[in-house]
Amino acid sequence: MRGHILRDGDSVTLCRQLPPRLELAVQCVLPRVDPVRLAHQIRQDLWRALRNVRGFSPVIRLDPVPDGWAVTAGGRAPGPVANAVYSRAASVLEDPANRARWVRHAGACG
Repeated sequence: MRGHILRDGDSVTLCRQLPPRLELAVQCVLPRVDPVRLAHQIRQDLWRALRNVRGFSPVIRLDPVPDGWAVTAGGRAPGPVANAVYSRAASVLEDPANRARWVRHAGACG
């Protein structure tokens, strides 16, 4: 992916266009693993689920919390976002198989 990795303290934002905008956003908490690898994995699956949404550009933000990472996944979306699109995005984050694969791929941080 050509894009930007922005760091603000321990927070990481992965986006393709600057500035990152979250007109569509869903959230979850995941364990503490490598943030950049985790963000890339989430972006990839979110893009696959929403690539047919015209003008969509994924943005993934990870903020540290005591239990791991507060994940905000979404992105740019021109115009109003249909509830079905939010549901698809949420289903990507809530899928146990996705979450297990992302955490496994990102590995444990020191």
